[in-house]
Amino acid sequence: MPDPHDPSQNHLLAALPADEYARLLPDLELVPMPFGEVLYESGEQMRYVHFPVTSIVSLLYVMEDGASAEIAIVGNEGVVGVSLFMGGETTPSRAVVQSAGHAYRLRGQLLKDEFNRFGGRRSGALHNLLLRYTQVLLTQMAQTAVCNRHHSLDQQLCRWLLLSFDRLPSNELVVTQEMIANMLGVRRESVTEAAGNVQRAGLIEYTRGRIAVIDRPGLEARACECYGVVRKELDRLLPETATH
Repeated sequence: MPDPHDPSQNHLLAALPADEYARLLPDLELVPMPFGEVLYESGEQMRYVHFPVTSIVSLLYVMEDGASAEIAIVGNEGVVGVSLFMGGETTPSRAVVQSAGHAYRLRGQLLKDEFNRFGGRRSGALHNLLLRYTQVLLTQMAQTAVCNRHHSLDQQLCRWLLLSFDRLPSNELVVTQEMIANMLGVRRESVTEAAGNVQRAGLIEYTRGRIAVIDRPGLEARACECYGVVRKELDRLLPETATH
């Protein structure tokens, strides 16, 4: 049976010119991404970058007392491990698989070699794509901080759901209220109330840890402006996929 996964399911890899895509292809390793797997911890040396294809990864900031809050999510639009190619090697955040699936991983040194291939005379397509994606990620982080400070939990939940569904191949998200609470940095009881409000409005169906969108336009209308800001920046900075 043929493998249903392909690196071009990741939008960054799909946008590469054919020659750069072909050069990376032999070194891209398909790996399972089980729910809850930690890809890296705060301060840990990174060895790989991951290009999700059917999984979603949450970037969390963890406090000294163990409390956490999500600062960004990464799915098939991006890459996990920007600190590695930005020169930092480590980051104060933790990367955890939020929605199970698969990703293609690439050894960090190979990525650095690709960055240095042109000897500073000009930048390759991968280099430029990853820098633009980093700007998208920074926008998402900044907007998340603003959203958590100024908008209602109902709005935050709608934003979070929209960002998650944008990165999934299906219209169903498997997630517990406890996990959503950890992502948004609030109590589980607050998530129960917010999810109930959104469900009673006819926008989602939430049963036994599974959320399905019933009314996408309605969900977008109920979300705050933050979702639109992040979506617009993604569409502005990252090109349409190429054909290899």
